[in-house]
Formats: sequence, C-alpha cells, structure tokens
Amino acid sequence: MRSSSPLLRSGPAAAAAVALPFALTAGTASAEPGISVSTTGSTVSVTTTACAQLHGSWGNASLLTTGQASFTQGRQVALSGTSAGQSATWSGVSPGTYTVIVVCSDNSTAGTQTVLVSPGPSPAAARPVPTTPASPRGVLGGVGGAVEDHGTVTLVAGGTLVGTGVVAAAWFLRRRSKPYRS
Repeated sequence: MRSSSPLLRSGPAAAAAVALPFALTAGTASAEPGISVSTTGSTVSVTTTACAQLHGSWGNASLLTTGQASFTQGRQVALSGTSAGQSATWSGVSPGTYTVIVVCSDNSTAGTQTVLVSPGPSPAAARPVPTTPASPRGVLGGVGGAVEDHGTVTLVAGGTLVGTGVVAAAWFLRRRSKPYRS
C-alpha cells in the first residue's frame, strides 16, 4: 500500500502560486513609462518620464477631439519639466471624450490615452444658497458638538463643569479609599 502526503501533492501548485506574482511584475518592470492623463474640472493634464531633452525641447502634447485623427490637428502644448518628469496642461476644455498624444522631441511617441472630461457643476449649483441662522442649541456631546463655534461664556461654563466634576470625583474616591475611623 502506497501513501503520499497531501502536502507533497500540492507542492507544484504552491510553487506556481508563489512564482506567478514575480512573473507578472517582471513583465511590467521593463515596460515603457508611457503617459498619465488626469482631469480636474475643465483642465486636462498629462505627465510622462519618457522624453529626453533635445535642442532645448522635451517635445509636444496634443489634445484631439473625436473628429480629429492626427497629432497636428489637436491643441498642441509644449512639454515642460525636468529629466525626472515632463508635463503639459490644457485649460477650458469642453466636456467630451478626448485623446491625448505625447510626442517627444526625437519624434518618438511616448504614449496615447483617451480621457473623458465631465461637465462641471451647473452655475445654480455653484452659487452659495443663503441659509437662515439656526437657533442656539447646547453643546451636542457625542454628535460633533465641538465643531460648532461657541462663545466664550459657553466654553468657560463647560470648562468649569468639567473641572468641578474632576475635583468631585477625585475627592469621592480619596474619601472612599480611607479606612473608617473608630
């Protein structure tokens, strides 16, 4: 009768599970840096580390709408930065889908990425809404009462109550710990 340990039978599977993350990260470590595109409101920004400075220029970035097909048709901006990273920014971009292309000064493409610019808040939503002042309430203990702006009288009264409570508790505990006198 032959018996084998379940641990020995699962050895190759365990080795593969351990080796898989290393194999996946090894493939991404040698990948090109590419580009990173972000949007904030109506501003689109692109960053890269792929370009080298040539004749005082890092290269150009272009923002293309869906109807534009080539780099030259888009809104072009010169890359600025250092050898650690270059960037370009477009302001006042209308809502829609755009393609960002970065071409380095040696005419190599650093990367291409599609980005969606969302519509901003409506003007009515951006306007502050007037509020009526709330009636004064006491300190809301445990419900964020310290967030409200209270006057000096309220703070002094609260501090006095806390201090009185601490002194009373200390006196009570001290009296209780003394043995009874006969």
